[in-house]
Amino acid sequence: MQQNKEISALLKLIDDPDDEVFDTVAEKLLNYGREIIPNLEQLWEVTADSSLQERIEFLIHRVHFQDLQHEFLEWSRSKHPELLRGAILVAKYQFPDLNVTGILTQFDQVRRNIWLELNNYLTALEQVNVFNSILYNFYKLHGHELTDRDPKYFFINQVLESKQGNAYSIGIIYLALCELLDIPVFAVDVPRQFVFAYIDTLHQFFATEKEGVQQIQFFIDPLNGVVYSQKDVDTYLRKINAHDKDVYFKPLNTKRVIYKMLEELALCFRYKREEQKAEEIQQLMSILVDIEIPHKED
Repeated sequence: MQQNKEISALLKLIDDPDDEVFDTVAEKLLNYGREIIPNLEQLWEVTADSSLQERIEFLIHRVHFQDLQHEFLEWSRSKHPELLRGAILVAKYQFPDLNVTGILTQFDQVRRNIWLELNNYLTALEQVNVFNSILYNFYKLHGHELTDRDPKYFFINQVLESKQGNAYSIGIIYLALCELLDIPVFAVDVPRQFVFAYIDTLHQFFATEKEGVQQIQFFIDPLNGVVYSQKDVDTYLRKINAHDKDVYFKPLNTKRVIYKMLEELALCFRYKREEQKAEEIQQLMSILVDIEIPHKED
């Protein structure tokens, strides 16, 4: 962006000690959107005053966050929001200049490697074993418990690079791959857990006009690929005194999965006493408030 007279005047006022003046200047600069970032970066480079640099960094962050909110809104309003795209948007909070093409290329390579090992004769469990072998043994994805409270485990770019993630970041990779490869694995809302169910649709041989009956074959822990039976999950639900069992086995939609991921990320920032980041994550969550969150209304 060319530095016109108004921009020049605004940039000179960034270091004004009056907070009200700075707030007014900030609002006007933010109205320029991403186009103002080169001007701010150039000013930062020639500034020796650390307090002024902090103000410039704050403005650059606000511009990026403003853009991210618009992207989240567009994503949430799309008819079929893509899960992988949602995870990329989450990562863009911390890495606004994220190399999205690089992430998609890495992801597609994983997809191709799994696809080469699949065939139509594999059972449901055999399909999942192929998935698990490639993700956890070949690519060596390693899951960390959410109690580790490290934000880096939530960002898909860092997960693909370091091979370290948590149930949400690794899980979203898992779910997105299953969707592309037509494998019926879905996230379900088991309390205090983020687990998947392999949901097979069974059709009556003599009544083909009727809709099939969905039946859960088994459950998968995306943290490490461990498979659980219905009996295992039922035992867990009894242990925590969870009674509304049918609700817990309904597949979660894409926006609900990203909402839950953001919810855990906000908790992580609060644990680390990064309140501003936690509040901004809450703002992103508020964009998704139109999703079907309350169980009791289902």
